[in-house]
Amino acid sequence: MSDTSGMPRTPRRPRPLRRALLAVVSTLGLAVTAATAAPSASASAPPPPSGWNQVFLDDFEGPAGSGVNTSHWRYATGKGYPGGPANWGTGEIETMTSSTDNVSLDGSGNLRITPRRDASGNWTSGRIETNRTDFQPPAGGKLRVEGRIQVPNVTGAAAKGYWPAFWMLGAPYRGNYWNWPAVGELDIMENTQGMNTVFATMHCGTSPGGPCNETSGIGGSTTCQGTTCQAGFHTYRMEWDRSTSVEEIRFYLDGNNFHTVRENQVDATTWSNATDHGFFVILNVAMGGGFPDAFGGGPDAGTRPGHSMLVDYVQVLTSGGGTTEPPTGDRDAYGTIQAESYDGQSGVMTETTSDTGGGRNVGALANGDWLHFRGVDFGSTPARQFSARVASGAASGVSGLVEVRLDSRSNAPVGSFAVGNTGGWQSWRTVPANIGSVTGTHDVYLTFTSGQPSDFVNVNWFTFGH
Repeated sequence: MSDTSGMPRTPRRPRPLRRALLAVVSTLGLAVTAATAAPSASASAPPPPSGWNQVFLDDFEGPAGSGVNTSHWRYATGKGYPGGPANWGTGEIETMTSSTDNVSLDGSGNLRITPRRDASGNWTSGRIETNRTDFQPPAGGKLRVEGRIQVPNVTGAAAKGYWPAFWMLGAPYRGNYWNWPAVGELDIMENTQGMNTVFATMHCGTSPGGPCNETSGIGGSTTCQGTTCQAGFHTYRMEWDRSTSVEEIRFYLDGNNFHTVRENQVDATTWSNATDHGFFVILNVAMGGGFPDAFGGGPDAGTRPGHSMLVDYVQVLTSGGGTTEPPTGDRDAYGTIQAESYDGQSGVMTETTSDTGGGRNVGALANGDWLHFRGVDFGSTPARQFSARVASGAASGVSGLVEVRLDSRSNAPVGSFAVGNTGGWQSWRTVPANIGSVTGTHDVYLTFTSGQPSDFVNVNWFTFGH
């Protein structure tokens, strides 16, 4: 299944994250989600391992019957994107909706995506996608995308046509809809027909055929151990590694690497077109289409509706990127330091800016978020001023502090300024502040502190002065 949302990308506001048989799969690939424990079980997402930063998390906490957090997710509805391929490009037959009959929280920390059939035989289901489209590893670093999921607990004839998925699409697909598979697709998990088998695939190149063997893609499969994929939750993970001499994309089930795609398996242009950009994450349950057709077809009169895919959490982590860190003193404190040129971060996103000069800004900044800039050279004459280009569309009464800290996020700020609504998330102004005298070369941290959880500021650039 291939996908992108036709809606314009927006920051999260407010924020409270195969085999030959597969050759018959439709002209757009699909990704499926992971699972782990009993149907009602939920568990907190594990904390990031040492050396990893969490950049997105949704653990689907909320009242039973409520919808998803739309600061994280958007609904993809209907039978395809406006102007895009029919039936989502995969031949599936359901209509996707935003109804809580199809997509809702269960009140126990899980998301439920539930296919349903009406009295006339028409199927509905759900498909959600992250608003963010910028998930990719830093240069020289790694990206980890992980979900804990139980696929619909239905097997045999009653499962015919079920196609649950946890997957990612290249950002250039959003708003285009006709550039698949060149822009890349990473299927972290697909399952069909109630089989105790999960599939992981990279789609790329041209279709049909091409360097990535489309429409099958470059795929592998494995089985769920302990409990079946349907009977319990399992953890599905993709790690995209740019720290190795040959870039790798690795797929895991419950921590076991069962499939790896390497950069040297295709030509350089194909790999670049498929990976030199961000991705967005998708969760959905399709009914029918090319993938189920490869394993017996459906749905039919014997297919039983109402079985949900349960998602305990989805999280995205990044690690490393040291190969692109500037040497000590490489950043001029008195030049313009672009916010998106950070060397480390937590809780932020980047987006195209309408500010003078264009480019990108850092957005969705809220209490506890931070940016890290290595090797900022202040020279021997003390810097006593700091200014930043900021914008805010925060609600009335929502504001916070933009703080400057040196060498450690735990050190006291050397200066700060407060910011509230400036008239919109792209209504820019330059705000100055005094700082304590700073000389020499330091790592600079911008930290963001607020008395409430909502996003309160975007940052385009900053600089220092004497």
